[in-house]
Amino acid sequence: MRRFKFVRNPEASELGNNVEEFLDWLGGPTCLLLEGADPSRTRALVTLLHGNEPSGTIALYRWLRSGRTPAINIVCIVASVGAAQESPRFSHRMLPRARDLNRCFRPPFEDAQGELAEEILEILRVHSPEAVVDMHNTSGSGPAFGVCTHMDSQHDALVSLFTQRLIVSNLGLGALMELSEESCPTVTVEVGGRLDDEAHELAYEGLCRYFEAETVLSPEVTDWGLELLCDPIRLELRENVTLTYAEEPCDNYDITLRPDIEHHNFGGVTSDTVLGWARLPERQLFSAQDAGGRCAVTSLVRVAEGKIFPAQALKLFMITNNAAIAHSDCLFYAVLDDGSTICA
Repeated sequence: MRRFKFVRNPEASELGNNVEEFLDWLGGPTCLLLEGADPSRTRALVTLLHGNEPSGTIALYRWLRSGRTPAINIVCIVASVGAAQESPRFSHRMLPRARDLNRCFRPPFEDAQGELAEEILEILRVHSPEAVVDMHNTSGSGPAFGVCTHMDSQHDALVSLFTQRLIVSNLGLGALMELSEESCPTVTVEVGGRLDDEAHELAYEGLCRYFEAETVLSPEVTDWGLELLCDPIRLELRENVTLTYAEEPCDNYDITLRPDIEHHNFGGVTSDTVLGWARLPERQLFSAQDAGGRCAVTSLVRVAEGKIFPAQALKLFMITNNAAIAHSDCLFYAVLDDGSTICA
């Protein structure tokens, strides 16, 4: 059953007076087909895979209302509209009991989210874009960065339209960007925190460059130097471990993290930085694997006298202060403080 509706060259006047009305106009998963000055080539934008990440939708709405014309054809895929429409708007990552859509881009495509992911893949296959940008917000407040599965000049150029930081990772989670090597250059762009005006503005400015530049796969598009972070490790919670965020340890929880922990996003932390408190040893609370599949928990964190510290000087990113996301996804990603890979 087809879930997407398709709209070609929508009129600015029909999109609503604000992004909430735009959501209602979309009504559900929608593919917008925008004709460019050069119709012989196509790029794709995918956004709102997570319903609580509004910057891509806000940027797309703003661009469509401006009446501008893209340099080439653009396929815009707006996915989790139903989750975004739940009250309060843009607060639900996915609908209750639904899988994370950005973990569904590998078979089997058996449930509703898998079928939606499969339809997105089919849309991209039919239109054969020269590049795909998948736009997200970070779960906590923090600076923007891009993610790709391997490093080359085309992926560098795509990310450089939006940000100066690039994470190179191939964790095999079922994310859309993992299809890059099988199809066309595909990157994830995390424009910053979902509630940050700076993230909305960065998303719009980058989207304008992506839609309107004659070429986006040449490293000469920008002269920014990219900060590279390679093969990060995810720190995850073990099953049935309880977590909260507070200024002091909470007796009813296995782990209490500092509520301002997200301030360490892309900053260096030392082995003396207090991240929070724990009631059990680190191996009983956390799981982590390095690129070779070895347990890397003790390379990331240590518990001493009830406090959680980094095990060594690290750079942390994608830190969340949302317990639900920490349970369903991870607490944070980490590399060594110089940006290199951690080995257990």
